[in-house]
Amino acid sequence: MSTPGVNLYGSDPALLSPLAARLLEKGWLKWVIALAASLGAILEVIDTVIANVALPNIRGNLGATLSEAGWISTSYACANVVIIPLSAWLGYRFGRRNYFVFSLIGFTMASLLCGISHSLGMLIFARVLQGLAGGGLLAKAQSIVFEAFPVKERPIAQAIFGLGVIVGPALGPVLGGWLTDNMGWRWIFFINLPMGILAVLMCLTFMPSDRKEDINRTGKVDWTGIGLLAVGLACFQIFLEEGQQEDWFDSNFIRTVAVASVIGIALFIWRELTTEHPAVDLRVLRHRSMIGGSMYSAILGMGLYGIMFAVPVFVQDYLHYTALQSGLVLAPGAVASAIMMVLYGRIGGKFPPRVMIFAGALCTSLTGFLLMNINPNTGTHQLFWPLIARGFGSVMMFMPLSIATLGPLPKKDLAAGAGFYSLTRQLGSSIGIALITTVVVQRQALHRSVLVERISEYRPQFGERMEMLTGAMAPHAGSHQAAHDQALGLVDRIVSGQAMLQSYGDVFLYVALIFIVTLPLLFLLGGNKSNKDASDAAASAH
Repeated sequence: MSTPGVNLYGSDPALLSPLAARLLEKGWLKWVIALAASLGAILEVIDTVIANVALPNIRGNLGATLSEAGWISTSYACANVVIIPLSAWLGYRFGRRNYFVFSLIGFTMASLLCGISHSLGMLIFARVLQGLAGGGLLAKAQSIVFEAFPVKERPIAQAIFGLGVIVGPALGPVLGGWLTDNMGWRWIFFINLPMGILAVLMCLTFMPSDRKEDINRTGKVDWTGIGLLAVGLACFQIFLEEGQQEDWFDSNFIRTVAVASVIGIALFIWRELTTEHPAVDLRVLRHRSMIGGSMYSAILGMGLYGIMFAVPVFVQDYLHYTALQSGLVLAPGAVASAIMMVLYGRIGGKFPPRVMIFAGALCTSLTGFLLMNINPNTGTHQLFWPLIARGFGSVMMFMPLSIATLGPLPKKDLAAGAGFYSLTRQLGSSIGIALITTVVVQRQALHRSVLVERISEYRPQFGERMEMLTGAMAPHAGSHQAAHDQALGLVDRIVSGQAMLQSYGDVFLYVALIFIVTLPLLFLLGGNKSNKDASDAAASAH
């Protein structure tokens, strides 16, 4: 582990290649390292969402059902969520640069395997490998970027890293839609090859080698804990991803994975609290800021990524946008995030983290309150400002939260704390998407039943509307009964559309309220340390 406050990349020139040493003298090395590490993080973040827009094409090409195609995303998420809490331990055991480069190589090769897959089984297997490799990129990229800069420039480092992490999910659907429409679905994976190879070459050339004292290959490996973690979290992820489609506990499969998840996680917690060398040190939860930060990290994942999931689904299901058009709807929010990143690099050190998170929560709540008023006339213009507010709010919460959570921790607990913190955000995202899917379906059924009750042949307004619609259909229907049936079908579609609108309005309202209700968690976060000290501590955590 590096020493807080020391610029690792300039502390020992012997660890640098000749070209890196020359760039260090000119002051360019930190920027090149930041670019290489951020490129790896962007690849991982984009691949969590890019495949979703291509699922219809993949289904048709590989002859898969909708539930079978869902495993293309589920398998990646399961592998990702299992490896994230182990990333700190893997980096310590094999070396930070070694593990990051290995993850990049594995991710690139798995992307190639995805692109050449000729069957659904082969594609799902490749996505598992891709998720296992990708899980090691995000946390390590953050620490590498942070340590490339001196302490006073850490807000700039945060902005560089966060730009890709937050903008990536917005740009992923745009890129995926364009590639699928113009070059075929396989290119959503092939596009990773040149960028992955470039990132590997840059890391090998410009990043310093790992110091021998930073690598611990002699420590005991908690294989039991790793196995229990894999079973518990993978089953929990499957429960979230497939629960709604399988009708939750009415399905034997969902009941089985739910029980396996509970048993696996319970045994994992017992194991990690009793073994001398845990794979994930859960004892870090004795720190108050760790409890509050992890809980709020889950809320952050649920709210921010939930909105990113709900908006594209809404515009495709109701407004009938294409995949590319729905991605473009998110573009203004991505631009707002980029602008806020630049501003945060300048003002991030002037405000306590809790103040920034509070302001970001209010912005995100405003997004939900504005979106809950969607109606049949809602279009791109009505979505513009709410998504702008979401873009600003996400940066104001995402960036300082890790500082407020990890800053108060002692150095010996930072690595374990960072792994657990990253896990909660990923789980929050999965839980949020699962909850939104469930709420949309259930609330749509409820609103539809209420609307249907209001439709009666004994209501004069309904009778007048049916006569008008039947008259409009008559010239093309062939008979009065056929025209009447077509008019009823049209009314049914109108009712279903209105119920869908109301269900999405409920979702956006719930997102707004959850950020308001959970604001008291901010009092558990660290607030006594200066931004400089907290940023320095957070940087060394990974």
